[in-house]
Amino acid sequence: MAAERGAYVIAVVNRRQSDITTKADGVFYTSDGRDIEMAVASTKAFYSQIIAGHLLALFLARILGTLSAERVAVELRRLEQTPELMRKVLAGQERIRLAVEKTARHKRYWAVVGSGPNKAAADEIRIKLSELCYKTISSDVIENKKHIDLSAEPLIIVCAAGNTEAVTGDVVKDTAIFKAHKSGVVVFADEGETRFDAIADAVIPIPKAPMPIPVILNTVAGHLFGYFAACGIDEEALFLREFKSHLNLVMVEQTRRHMTLFESIADGRLRRLVNDFTVRFNRLRCSGAFSLTGVRTISDLILLLKYASGKLPLEDFRRDFLTAGTTSPIDLLDETLGHAVDELSRPIDAIRHPAKTVTVGTSRKETPLKGVIFDLLGELAFSARSLLSTNVTAVSVLQRAVAAINGYTLYTINHLDAEGKPGEEATIAIAGRGGISAAMRSRAETSGRLMGTKKGIVASGHIYVGRGKSDGAPLIIIPLLGGDDLVRHLLLIHVNFNEALSVWERKEILGERVNDIRDLIQEYNLPWDERELGKVPVAILLGEPAEVIAGLIRENVR
Repeated sequence: MAAERGAYVIAVVNRRQSDITTKADGVFYTSDGRDIEMAVASTKAFYSQIIAGHLLALFLARILGTLSAERVAVELRRLEQTPELMRKVLAGQERIRLAVEKTARHKRYWAVVGSGPNKAAADEIRIKLSELCYKTISSDVIENKKHIDLSAEPLIIVCAAGNTEAVTGDVVKDTAIFKAHKSGVVVFADEGETRFDAIADAVIPIPKAPMPIPVILNTVAGHLFGYFAACGIDEEALFLREFKSHLNLVMVEQTRRHMTLFESIADGRLRRLVNDFTVRFNRLRCSGAFSLTGVRTISDLILLLKYASGKLPLEDFRRDFLTAGTTSPIDLLDETLGHAVDELSRPIDAIRHPAKTVTVGTSRKETPLKGVIFDLLGELAFSARSLLSTNVTAVSVLQRAVAAINGYTLYTINHLDAEGKPGEEATIAIAGRGGISAAMRSRAETSGRLMGTKKGIVASGHIYVGRGKSDGAPLIIIPLLGGDDLVRHLLLIHVNFNEALSVWERKEILGERVNDIRDLIQEYNLPWDERELGKVPVAILLGEPAEVIAGLIRENVR
């Protein structure tokens, strides 16, 4: 269009045989590096075109006679100093890295500003920061920035090196305004300039040079800033990626062993892994790390770590993660870690533009809960979700000691208070029976009031193991949740316990309670012999406190 209107066109271009060379009257080849690159807005092209533009200006000034040959020679000698000055900026990269560590991770929003020629440096730095750090970053003229956008309290990179004294004085004032609005401020300033020291979070000294060289030097410093910022963000992704890898190994092992969700969460190896990671994760998070992670991602991670380590009840998991469906907290933790890694991964590559890292987690189908009690629950249309999460493990342990189920009574509980606790108005009614229970009389048939042991079970949510008050028959009473996660049913099961259980099996069922029994026996100044556990009826081992069991063993030893 310019040529059609009579203009002469000069193309400043890197690649030979570029399309624009056929449309231009003259071509200035910069030949910066490989001249076969196509459609790549490279850093070296930016630097080269600044030099090329200045050379053209000097050449035109010489033709027009506005500059003397001596002045042009001085300008050319100054341009020849550019590579050495760039090397000085590169030599100060440790100071830039420390500035990144101090400022970048603490601010979500970033901006780059410059005045006059340095606005071009700000624009170029903005492009490189966006490419390397996957962020939407603004650039602006310093004078405009002080009037807008400061409510976000961003990190502002100020390209101030090379400005005249009058402009620098104004930039100092503007930087003070940025800081007053609680922005983080990093200033690229001329060596020896001290006015920014008291108001900026970090000052990066830039070798003094006349224009247009400071535009290049500011940009070199900005590119280094972007590089170290991207590396810092990627280190956070690596931290999460390593934990995800260890978690996957544990998940694969649990799947191989056909562990249920509740057994998986109770697995000591998983808990140690999650707890150790949580300590380090929170330490980094409190120091400002993961600020570029999505708010939902980071909050989900914090919650899921608690669920995966068994610190929160699983019934709350379904309320906190409504879209989780049948996904377990461990699977969802693995999936959320993948999202966090994607949000933080910043691959640094000189050829390819950044691309998202693909993470592949281990997807598992939940192992169905099996055993005589779980089978009965299934027949009565109840699932593991009907149990308090702490009771799922208890049922898994209990049913190992059950030789047979002789019958059951299913009760319905109503009129609980607002917190799900049984008050004076609470009622109980029989909803179903089976086996020997069908021929038994129940107090619920004559009085609908919830009382006694059953009321205590509803209040505590704990499983009861013991003997019937009238016939002394062994039984188990399990509280069951309704759709509102309150105890809405009790399942009373008449059982026969397996008295042939070995001492080792009895110890496994008792768990930590074995230590309590042993301590009490030793308190009686009696020797501890775990074989005595084999002489105690299973119903007493499961249903009585450690003091009663220790008392029986004491009598047997005497």
